[in-house]
Amino acid sequence: METAEISFAQFTKLMLAAGYNQVIERIWEPNRTLEEHTHPYDVNAMVVQGEFVLTIEGEEPRKIVAGESFHVPANTPHTEQYGAVGATFWAARKGQIPS
Repeated sequence: METAEISFAQFTKLMLAAGYNQVIERIWEPNRTLEEHTHPYDVNAMVVQGEFVLTIEGEEPRKIVAGESFHVPANTPHTEQYGAVGATFWAARKGQIPS
């Protein structure tokens, strides 16, 4: 299983310098589906382990694997489908972040 060539600390430093106000690690278990949803903040993220399919409204589904990045603008409907190994990604958030 591939992992990122950048550390979480390095990713956090880069994203905070780029104006994001929060960076978190998300770990998704295998075979999980997140139905269409939105969130009130931009997400700029990098998959560090595993893979998943991201479908952003108006775009073709995209398989994202370890080492790849993705961006979901605030208030944009999207779905996530995690496969047999699940996925871990680091997510930088900018905007209205719930407490």
